[in-house]
Amino acid sequence: MTIDAGLNWAGNHRYTAGRLAAPTTIGELRAEVTTADHARAIGSRHSFNALCDTEGTLISTASLSGDILIDHDALRVHVPAGVRYGELSHRLEAEGFALPAMASLPHISVGGAIATGTHGSGDAAQSLAATVSGLELMTADGDLRRLVRGDDDFAGAVVSLGALGIVTRVTLDLEPTYQVEQRVYEGVPVDVALENLDAITSGATSVSLFTTWKNPDVIDQVWHKRRPDRDADAPATVFGAVPASGPRHPVPGNPAFACTTQLGEPGAWLDRLPHFRLDHTPSSGAEIQSEYLVPRRHAVDALRAIRSLAGRIAPLLQVAEVRTVAADDLWLSPASGEDVVALHFTWHPRTTEVLALLPTLEAALEPFEARPHWGKVSTIGADRYAELYPRLPDFRDLVDRFDPHGVFHNAQLRATVLP
Repeated sequence: MTIDAGLNWAGNHRYTAGRLAAPTTIGELRAEVTTADHARAIGSRHSFNALCDTEGTLISTASLSGDILIDHDALRVHVPAGVRYGELSHRLEAEGFALPAMASLPHISVGGAIATGTHGSGDAAQSLAATVSGLELMTADGDLRRLVRGDDDFAGAVVSLGALGIVTRVTLDLEPTYQVEQRVYEGVPVDVALENLDAITSGATSVSLFTTWKNPDVIDQVWHKRRPDRDADAPATVFGAVPASGPRHPVPGNPAFACTTQLGEPGAWLDRLPHFRLDHTPSSGAEIQSEYLVPRRHAVDALRAIRSLAGRIAPLLQVAEVRTVAADDLWLSPASGEDVVALHFTWHPRTTEVLALLPTLEAALEPFEARPHWGKVSTIGADRYAELYPRLPDFRDLVDRFDPHGVFHNAQLRATVLP
């Protein structure tokens, strides 16, 4: 019997899986995996495309049992892949530990975030996947495979797009807990921002620039997340941008109560690094998201290309964000090989119009080696992915070894990395 597997969190994608399973033990997971013709893992449903979907069994990892185990001496934590970052971070803070970085949403699952190379922001902040030092996954034959940093296959298996199996547990690097102060500055001229982009993004541990592109001459907001133990004192202004008079939401007109505390009030890392609070709807809820990560050396030119399309972008856009991510060595990480700048778009939920615009936007960004975020909406085809990821042939070999019968393949993978 075909079931309705429901929608993703933003409501722009309906899952087409014929069956939805929610195993609670490794034994139950093994029974699901070994009897499925096709299967895919699903976490917190924060993907905007069909990456998590399948024509077979959709397997939720949210209820998969397992303890959060902190290794105090090694500064590492072993966690179930289905746990959400917001829940994990509260446990870590209670024992005096922290993660090096957080995404803008604490609502996302650990397994889903690392499988797609999801990131936070900061010149020195690597993607969430780069903090992985070990992982355990179940392959289609029911075997549990364990990989640790330094193994031959490890760098290909972390950002795996779910193509190798169902990730069950993950080991993450930790550091001692720390404080963060968050401030929002408003109104920096675009020309000034482009001329001083490096100085702006290096001004705090985590920096985000937000704009609606309605006025192509102004960056509306600059969000500073400052660590008092490392960063310089908070500036009075940021290249012409002045401190906001009250709390702000990135999307103009939205109430700020869903956002983490601002106005320079210090607080624990988990309560400042994300933009949004775990107990509230993140971002705007009903939306579509796209994101492209370009090498840092191309960032200014890429932003100029986007600015030239402002008149076409703005009517469909809720807000755009610019963030920085440090390089890693993971094969399919959008930050693989060099530092990148992430160009993020939160669109109004007007699917037909957004999909019509994306080829124009992607053509404008093509000269700048823009890599789309794996979990967000893009129209880039398989031939382009082969150019963007030098280790893609190695990843395909890895998939063939881990999943020779293609149990974890789906339409999205066949259209991008596994043609």
